[in-house]
Amino acid sequence: MPRGHHAQIDLPVSPEEAFAALITPSAVRAWWSASRVIVVPEQDGLWMATWGGDEDAPDYISGATLSVFEPPRRLVLSNTKYVAHTGRLPFEADLPTEFTIEATESGCTLHVHQKGFPDDPIADEHYRDCEIGWEKTLASLQAFLSKS
Repeated sequence: MPRGHHAQIDLPVSPEEAFAALITPSAVRAWWSASRVIVVPEQDGLWMATWGGDEDAPDYISGATLSVFEPPRRLVLSNTKYVAHTGRLPFEADLPTEFTIEATESGCTLHVHQKGFPDDPIADEHYRDCEIGWEKTLASLQAFLSKS
């Protein structure tokens, strides 16, 4: 059975501002330290980011389809593709990521749920890297939005 990872973070901004930070290329570059970001912000739109200094041969590429686009409350990235300069993942999986945003008295809470990791030792390293990555990424998003 596939595994999933859930994380949440309280943000000091409105749901609209939090949602915008997830789909605005300049914001994504800032909080995720990406080199380049392209987003087509609509139902069945695209979300792509690269890391690394060489535009023609990036270190990492992450791409997905915006299969659910419900501003400012819900966003689902699916048909996910990850490519590293070292090659593709050693397993096949979609790894959809769902972002849900709930208003709170002091801003909002962002929930992130990524699922689809094979419950197989071949996926363990990538799963651990994603857990660490989400912790760092959400802390960076919180710092970015705290400055806004």
